[in-house]
Amino acid sequence: MNKHDIKTREDIHLLVSTFYKKIRKDTVLGPFFNGVIKDWDEHIEKLTSFWEASLFFKTKYYGNPLETHVKVDQENHHAIEQMHFGLWLNLWFQTIDELFEGDYAENAKNRARKMGTFLFMKIFEARQHQ
Repeated sequence: MNKHDIKTREDIHLLVSTFYKKIRKDTVLGPFFNGVIKDWDEHIEKLTSFWEASLFFKTKYYGNPLETHVKVDQENHHAIEQMHFGLWLNLWFQTIDELFEGDYAENAKNRARKMGTFLFMKIFEARQHQ
């Protein structure tokens, strides 16, 4: 397969949908996502918009990922650990590497790494205030 960089919303949709197919089947991560997400098509569209805004700065994303992840952690009795973010990140990198190469692909990895670290820290901070 001749790979190209992430260039369009369609590329991002392919990345996000391929990634979440893996997440849904993952024995460790799947239960967190499958237990919360009821409409996968809507979720894929929302995350496509999130990554489009994050990578291309063309659109504005109006969701609150921090609030959502803190809530998922609470609903799972504070079971989310650093290991889960590592697994998530590994699957994200693997999916990017399977489909794309280039500056935007690398930027998608870097942004995911920073976002994972931020969310991980904020989830544990939120636990202290309960």
